Formats: sequence, structure tokens, C-alpha cells
Amino acid sequence: MGQQQLLLVILVTIIVGIATVVAINIFGQSANNANVDAARQDVLTLAAMSQGWYIKPTMLGGGGGTFANIDVDDLGFGYDKDATNAGPQSFENSNASFTLTPSGETSLQIVATCKQADKTVTVTVYPSDIDDPVVADV
Repeated sequence: MGQQQLLLVILVTIIVGIATVVAINIFGQSANNANVDAARQDVLTLAAMSQGWYIKPTMLGGGGGTFANIDVDDLGFGYDKDATNAGPQSFENSNASFTLTPSGETSLQIVATCKQADKTVTVTVYPSDIDDPVVADV
């Protein structure tokens, strides 16, 4: 009977070890997914703010019908100014590093490079439309 109990203890130890490894992997994946979701939300928020800036007259601090001169500070999006030194169209927050790239006067591409997950989230903004965000591996 003692040998059977010893085998049972070893079996339980192996099962608990495997369950622990699986739980750690699932937790890591959940953290990465949460980071991608947060970056996607930030990109869509920036897209909506960019559309508002586009239609606002230049006299009131807007784009006056163009994305050409868009600046992060014009949008009023919260970010860490101390961690940002890339220029007026690039910045970062706790979720990702962002880049705003005007493509002519009527479209803007926003790219977020996630800080935890090795992913980028890209969206193209038009005056009256926002494309679905595209998530890609870095």
C-alpha cells in the first residue's frame, strides 16, 4: 500500500506542476491581449479626436479641412511628455508608442506599437470614416 501512495503523490505533483505552467502561460497571453486591446482603444480615440480636429476651423485651433499639419498636442490626448522626444507627430503612453502620419490632406494613418505584446495596431482615418484597426505582428 505504501508504494501505491507514493506513486499517487508523484502523479499529483506532476499534474499540479503542469497545471501551474499552463496557468502562467494563459496569464501571459491575457496580459498581451489586454495590451493590444488598450492600444486599439487608444488608436480609435485618437482617430475620433483627429476627425474633430479636421473639421474644426483653423481660426479655432483645428485643421480647417486638412490633416496635413496635425500635431499630437492639438488633439488633447493624454500622454507622458517626459518619455516623448520623437517630435510633434509621435508620442507614447503606458500602452504603446504612437505615430501620426498624414497621407495628403484627406487621410491620416495612426500606428501604435504595443509595449507588452509584439504587435502593431494601424488605422486609417478619413474626414467622415475610420477604417477597422489592423493588428499585425512586429
